[in-house]
Amino acid sequence: MRLTTDPRRVVVGVDGSPNSYAALARAAREAERRRARLEVYLASPAAANPVGRFAAWLRLRGSVAERLPAAQHVTTRLHVVSGDPVTVLVEAARNAELLVVGAGSCSGSGGPLSGAVVPRLVSGAPCEIVICSGRAVSGDRG
Repeated sequence: MRLTTDPRRVVVGVDGSPNSYAALARAAREAERRRARLEVYLASPAAANPVGRFAAWLRLRGSVAERLPAAQHVTTRLHVVSGDPVTVLVEAARNAELLVVGAGSCSGSGGPLSGAVVPRLVSGAPCEIVICSGRAVSGDRG
């Protein structure tokens, strides 16, 4: 039997896009269902200095507070870090149960694996990964 003091965790990357907010909603539901702590990450160039990091954290806090039930605020942790989003999320997802991200929307195809971040996450994620879109599919949001 393996005993651990680490809490169960669901990690989500948020960048302000509609798809990342769909990912936040899905991650919140998964964290609640799994009785896990929700860890919200924002990789921002502003995080390179303390003032920029704090300003980005305040914006993230406001965005998350608008989108999550008040009861979940206590078990949610917010992280604003400087660095490549893939590197940040792969490291954050170590020992997590689930990594949730928004679908890419940068390329002309607009498919869920488009853009620069999602394909690299799919190949490097250390845990199960869910990719979300801002559109409702089959009665499930995200």
